[in-house]
Amino acid sequence: MEKPEVRSWEGGIVSYPSVVVQVRSVDDIVSILKNSEKYPSPVRAVGSNHSTTRCGTAENGTVVNMTKMNQIIAVGPDTVTAGGGALYIDVSQELLKHDLQFYVNVEIGNMSMGSAACGGTKDASMPGEFGQVCSYATKIKLVTPSGELLEVTEDDPELLQIMRSSYGLLGIIYEVTFKVKPLRPMAVEHKTYSLDEFETQLPSLIAREESLMYYLFPHQSVITVEFRKYHDASGPPNRTVWKMRNLVWKKIAPGFGYLVWKFVPTNPLRTLLIDGFYRLIQFLMTLLLKSSHTIPQDQTIRYPDKSNWTRYTFSIWAFPEETFTKVLRAYFEFCQDYYRKHGYRTNVGNVGYRIMRDTSSLFSYSFTGNVMTADPVSTRNPGWEQFLEAYNEFCSRHNGVPLFNQSDRFTREQTVKAFGNRIQKFQDYRRRFDPTNRLLNDFFRELLD
Repeated sequence: MEKPEVRSWEGGIVSYPSVVVQVRSVDDIVSILKNSEKYPSPVRAVGSNHSTTRCGTAENGTVVNMTKMNQIIAVGPDTVTAGGGALYIDVSQELLKHDLQFYVNVEIGNMSMGSAACGGTKDASMPGEFGQVCSYATKIKLVTPSGELLEVTEDDPELLQIMRSSYGLLGIIYEVTFKVKPLRPMAVEHKTYSLDEFETQLPSLIAREESLMYYLFPHQSVITVEFRKYHDASGPPNRTVWKMRNLVWKKIAPGFGYLVWKFVPTNPLRTLLIDGFYRLIQFLMTLLLKSSHTIPQDQTIRYPDKSNWTRYTFSIWAFPEETFTKVLRAYFEFCQDYYRKHGYRTNVGNVGYRIMRDTSSLFSYSFTGNVMTADPVSTRNPGWEQFLEAYNEFCSRHNGVPLFNQSDRFTREQTVKAFGNRIQKFQDYRRRFDPTNRLLNDFFRELLD
């Protein structure tokens, strides 16, 4: 029989499992994991499939679709509990009804709650808070590879730390509980800096004690910083600012980049159009995207269930904050040099985030200190994969740390350099939980074993 084809949301990651099965209950998951003849290994659970790596693939194995286990089970004064297949944006909107919010409001709202609890995410840290969603997971319920039920809580901090970065390798998560907090007004504004200005002013920007997310324009040597902060405010919130920003990020920017690379025949003209477009974007962001009172949930974007021609993909590496200005200058030079040599540049842009030190998960990319990221974004225009391989080499050479679900095409050698002896610690747990490699796919076998 012909095997089913499974694609990532943006279509670039393709795999051919033997079985794809939709689950609706814990009993369904138990039955799958206990029946290796009907449901062959590796078994990988997926939600909306927005990961940009092969972390969720199950060649010749079993893909477990979690999207029907999407109940919002309970909303308490400082926690929310939901099924592993619930979408982050749906839970976030339910919290809004209770005047509550997540600590971390990521852009990709289609992330499933199970993935949020055990995988890597990115968002600029608010003052005094973490920037990774899994750091606020306090209770994780899962089915182990042998088909047994397990609940992991803050009573076992070491196992919870492991579970928060387990990427489904220790079991299939079916229910999670996250810390939440009272809803607060949030101010936002954007300012644009030259590379020289940013390098000089970064210490003072950090001293503002605000969240720093930024848009990088390597071919113009320009950075636009998005500042966010919580504060007291009264009156109705501005619900338009984030809608405008999200419209650009969700449709306009990737759509424009796609059309330019599809219909414009020469690189010089493409460059002229792309650079002109982003100069306009920089101007409009600083002019229009600012308000003293917005709602944090409005940052999160709901993408269509199936992607279209405005889809995009990305990659992310994090660098020590203390060396970031040097890395950023080198990264701009790398992008410019790569374009001169190979005629390739990303057609959507680059972004980045400042994330506070966080040891809440074992594979946290800010485990050893504060980090800042440099993340290329593309519609997968021709040359993207080759660019990523060179980008990964650059990042590893500059002591960067990748994410297993959002940094495509990095190698075993780069994994070892980034995570060191944390790999062995995780492997000890993984082998104890899964001695028969029921959940281990080729992607993780290559990087971890």
